[in-house]
Amino acid sequence: MPTNLPDVANHVTAQTEGVLERVGMGNIEVPLMLKADEAQARMVSASVSAYVNLIQPQAKGIHMSRLYLLLDQLSTEGELTISTLKKLLADFIESHDDLSDSAQVIVKFDYHMRRSSLISGKQGWKAYPIVINGQVQQGKFDIELSLDVPYSSTCPCSAALARQLIQDAFKAQFNADTLDAEQVHQWLGTTQGIVATPHSQRSVAEIKVKLTDEVSDFPIKSLIDQVEDTLKTPVQAAVKREDEQEFARLNGQNLMFCEDAARKLKYLLNQQSDLSDFWLRVNHLESLHAHDAVSIAVKGVENGFRA
Repeated sequence: MPTNLPDVANHVTAQTEGVLERVGMGNIEVPLMLKADEAQARMVSASVSAYVNLIQPQAKGIHMSRLYLLLDQLSTEGELTISTLKKLLADFIESHDDLSDSAQVIVKFDYHMRRSSLISGKQGWKAYPIVINGQVQQGKFDIELSLDVPYSSTCPCSAALARQLIQDAFKAQFNADTLDAEQVHQWLGTTQGIVATPHSQRSVAEIKVKLTDEVSDFPIKSLIDQVEDTLKTPVQAAVKREDEQEFARLNGQNLMFCEDAARKLKYLLNQQSDLSDFWLRVNHLESLHAHDAVSIAVKGVENGFRA
């Protein structure tokens, strides 16, 4: 093995001097043992970006291998928790002595959860995209958690228009003299009886929260559960006919514009004492229009997330 290998980063000055806010590696493929919601740690296949800043304007560059090896050590010897994430960030800075005084780690993965069907009790997997963003600057740690939660939304306007068409069809079919309960019951079970249905679509709630210093575990499952319970029409995994019928009932009883969904979620997040800030975007992927209907909301704290 050769000795005295050249270290350009240490011994060569920058061609153009200047400080840099972030230098590092993006999209590092790595398995991590993730611990969340006080549950047992589980393996996730993550894509990680690891950065430090470069505060020496003359320095050629940082030591990227040091960042990679610290991340690899966490992957092979530890678990990803809020505590170990903070240690990883601190170690990034320590490994770069006078070159850096801030660091960032972004961890992206799908979090799989077993979900029960609405009526039949069948179970299936649902994958929720998650991003954990940890930063440290001047000794202050910030931990952000982002998640996407899919659900179904049925348009209140479309529902009202469909009801009017059904009323008109009923009036055309029956009159006071010929009205018979059994005949009406049979007619309502036909295409002619339900002459129109409202449009609904798959929708996605994108939520980003900043955790308070008191939080010790990533609240991934608890946040997903609360969002789905609030909106009441979560996308399903395993489905039998009785589950599909119940899903249709839930959509009919929980009509919502994107504004309705955003306000419900904003109220929910405002009640969470372990969140110091939040940002949310509701996307209704329209089946009527060729564009999406979107609502965005923030907590509104000073120097916090902005719409």
